[in-house]
Amino acid sequence: MTRGRWKAAMFRYLDGICLVPDQHRRSWLIRSLAGLLVVAVFLFAPKWTPALESSEAFGSNTVTSAGQSAGGALPAGTKIYIRLVSPVSTRTSHLHQAITARVVREVAGPQGICIPLGAQLQGQVATLIPSSNPSDRARLRLSFSQMQIAGRPALTVKGHLVEVENARESVLNDGAVQGVLASELPLSHLEDALGKLGSGAGDVVKAKEKALGKSDTSIDFPAGTDMSWVLDQPLALNGPPFPDAAGQISNGLNSAVSQLLENAPQRASGKDDKPGDPLNLVVIGNIDQIRGVFQAAGWSEAEKKTGKSIWDTVRAVAGDQGYGQGPVSDLYLYGRPQDLAVEKMLDTFMKRHHLRLWRSTATTPDGREIWLGASTHDTGLDVRPGVVSHAIDPDLDAERSKVGADLLVTGQVAAEQLVTRPNPLSQGLTATGGTWKTDGRLLVIDLKRSGS
Repeated sequence: MTRGRWKAAMFRYLDGICLVPDQHRRSWLIRSLAGLLVVAVFLFAPKWTPALESSEAFGSNTVTSAGQSAGGALPAGTKIYIRLVSPVSTRTSHLHQAITARVVREVAGPQGICIPLGAQLQGQVATLIPSSNPSDRARLRLSFSQMQIAGRPALTVKGHLVEVENARESVLNDGAVQGVLASELPLSHLEDALGKLGSGAGDVVKAKEKALGKSDTSIDFPAGTDMSWVLDQPLALNGPPFPDAAGQISNGLNSAVSQLLENAPQRASGKDDKPGDPLNLVVIGNIDQIRGVFQAAGWSEAEKKTGKSIWDTVRAVAGDQGYGQGPVSDLYLYGRPQDLAVEKMLDTFMKRHHLRLWRSTATTPDGREIWLGASTHDTGLDVRPGVVSHAIDPDLDAERSKVGADLLVTGQVAAEQLVTRPNPLSQGLTATGGTWKTDGRLLVIDLKRSGS
């Protein structure tokens, strides 16, 4: 494909995520940087894609209920979802530094919940190798050796990381996190391209240095980074099972939601009425409660399309960095765009959890608002003839579970329950031709009333 056609494709992508209004697209400076960025991204795409040594391990280390052993023990291979309490970085951390992570999804054993929300893993930074030159990958390995559950004796554990959620880095089979190379960052190729233009590109170089900064290959995981960690050895448990943190919704709420879903659309749509994301969430509460619970869960409200948000997005794409407030495209339900959009990102713009919410006209028996939502997980860039867009994880139910788990751990959720609607969807295509699948159920999330 010619450079001009790649440039046109990138603008289709930027249009698709609602970033470049006409007046900005005609800006000479943005066109210059965007053109160079397109060349950097697509001509070097094979180098930009991080290694995926850990991708097979993700699925093989997931343990189903059938694989759990009897006798009050969790078998090796059990996946535990954790969130860093201690930030770690190949720039600022040191070897053997103490680290803590918190369990953010309950772990069920044969007798019930055996690892509750809030249990802590404690350990240390076991490997820390900063990148010393552009051809070097940074390396970081976190080793957790003890689990603390409130009111119970400490447990000795052994395991390894299998995923850092939404990270540009990859996780190796031994659990070590492997950083990216400078050559895998679009910004580094933009820097090379500008350097070859010589003194004639002075204005563009100055604009790039001010707006985009410099490429950075260090590994930086702030507090709040979500990870998956699996047991390498069986874990013997002590004490009775814990109660489920999520209660069941009331009969009155169940009835109100069922009545709403009888006539509600199954999917949102684009402005051109093309089918968009399937609905998979129902949230009970007002907009302030919804904003508050997502903020507490580490999600950010998507910004509106402005000159600043456009530049912030260009910077994130160029440097392969996170931008947790990046604008999202509008999808429509009941003839209007979403009332609220939130997202969760880490250190790359290519991967993010995001969802849109629409306030319905229905209310609960006690007068609370009922919102409908659609959540998907962007996992990379989908580049096919005529398409440049975010690729999504086809398993919509996994993203539905992610949203429910993140909100539940805040302590601001009264109940969560899956419900089935009439004529549920099972599979389909996105507006850009990507596939998705679902069991067709929606997760009802009943937020606690203010002050409760």
